Amino acid sequence: MTHDHHGPDLIPTPAQRASALTPPPGRTGGDLVMETLHGLGATTVFGLPGQHALGMFDALRRAPMEYVGVRVENNAGFAADAYGRVTGEAAPLLLSTGPGALTSLAALQEAAAASAPVLAISSQIPVAGLGGGRHGYLHELRDQQASFRDVVKSVHTVRTASQIPTAVAEAWRSALTAPHGPVWVEIPADVLSAGTTLPQVTAPDATPDHPAPRPELTAVAADWLGRAERPVIIAGGGVVRADAAGKLTALAERIQAPVVTTFGGKGAFAWDHPLSLQSWMEDRHTTAFLEEADVVLVVGSGLGELSSHYGTFTPGGRIIQVDADLGKLEANYPALGIHADARLALTALLETVPEREDPDAAERVAATLAAIRDRIDGQGLDTEQRVLAAVREALPDTSPSFWDMTILGYWAWSAFDARRPGTFHSGQGAGGLGYAYPAALGAAVADPTRPVLAVSGDGGALYSIAELATARQHDLPVTWLIVDDGGYGILREYMNEAFGTTTATELSRPDYAALAAAFHIPATTTSVETLAADLAEALAAPGPSVVVLPVHLRMFAATHEESREG
Repeated sequence: MTHDHHGPDLIPTPAQRASALTPPPGRTGGDLVMETLHGLGATTVFGLPGQHALGMFDALRRAPMEYVGVRVENNAGFAADAYGRVTGEAAPLLLSTGPGALTSLAALQEAAAASAPVLAISSQIPVAGLGGGRHGYLHELRDQQASFRDVVKSVHTVRTASQIPTAVAEAWRSALTAPHGPVWVEIPADVLSAGTTLPQVTAPDATPDHPAPRPELTAVAADWLGRAERPVIIAGGGVVRADAAGKLTALAERIQAPVVTTFGGKGAFAWDHPLSLQSWMEDRHTTAFLEEADVVLVVGSGLGELSSHYGTFTPGGRIIQVDADLGKLEANYPALGIHADARLALTALLETVPEREDPDAAERVAATLAAIRDRIDGQGLDTEQRVLAAVREALPDTSPSFWDMTILGYWAWSAFDARRPGTFHSGQGAGGLGYAYPAALGAAVADPTRPVLAVSGDGGALYSIAELATARQHDLPVTWLIVDDGGYGILREYMNEAFGTTTATELSRPDYAALAAAFHIPATTTSVETLAADLAEALAAPGPSVVVLPVHLRMFAATHEESREG
């Protein structure tokens, strides 16, 4: 029997044999973790030390990797999430047992929802305490991995030192196999700290898989698109993650199909392209446009709550859905489901779909965008539009921006021109507060040569104040725009609309500029009129900065109830 081998060379070199026979002294299970990560290509790790994880952190000082210490585990998870989003690499996240590990759960949920590759490695109580008994160990949970199993893509447990390299490599492969996502590895504290005579880990093989489309399905999809009279494309985050924006544009132009991007897909298609419906997913005019199509090609989106205009989208034609996440195919709408990486699927379609002409497509797009603008302009929201325009004016085109769950962020989902694929990110996957600032720090670690913007409301900002210390310690070029309205602004609107009054939405207002100054970070309190200039100045300065904008913003009126009534 013969076997094809596609991994690293199985025959060790003389140097590898010598190294294996005489491993350096003083190594532990923690060193096996670090050697495996280094061999896989990791250059940066995020985390927070704890007593059970000290064996792993001690080994870190012997590893050729940069360590970014974040002040709260959840924020460390957000930073790793953003690092994974902007680099496409798995970001190691080092955690300690019990409370430390559990504090990261909300960040891992966001990474799962946004398909961000995060490799969480946590300690566990000593081996003798495992099995579900109540032994009284510090940080003990009856079944720690059970807390993570429903959140992450895969769980990898280690009980002996010899299992470490394979478990870490398998987790790495899982994190980077499309769809990307967070994974969980747990290793008992005594295994991490115990000495080992195992040879140094070299060249672990963990090549991720990228699902290719089945040719019979792309043949049907190409036929539908080629014969369509009014095709349209919905481009989701899977297009951005697959680096497929160029393929998307080529296909849209080939078949003259208008394109709307989901909030996660912003930047996948040029904002000012004649075929661009931009990202007005939360507008009945866009929904109507999609419903008039006879074929809707959905690439890299599950057509969830936001991307279906809260379920009011009722397709009038056929749907082709391409997604690397098998579970999302036809989860919300019947479709010709194609399980594939977005880039591979778009490439296959470009090779088979015939060209078509539609001289009216650009005109229909322009008319729809004009109707949307008229609706927004008629609501007296000049301040909100001026603020968003000021942010766009100040932010360099190549700089990434990270937006919290805040009114200005919700405006940005629909109305902000991202200009480049992979430069717009928000916490809308899971929808928790506190994402923007620690995520921006992770992006700045990935590429410190360009400024990074974080945008938070004051409610979300209070989740992340501790990370001003991280920004200062690592001198990260992140400008934090805090929109201070003294409370949870969007919840005010929701409660007033639903109940006629508010409860628990108001917050005491610290002096955010003074708080930043306490961390030796320059800060400016600005106004709507001076925002563009103050923000541009802060972004141009080296290192971290804070810009505080005291203003009450309002959200544009929703239209999904109108769609239901219509």
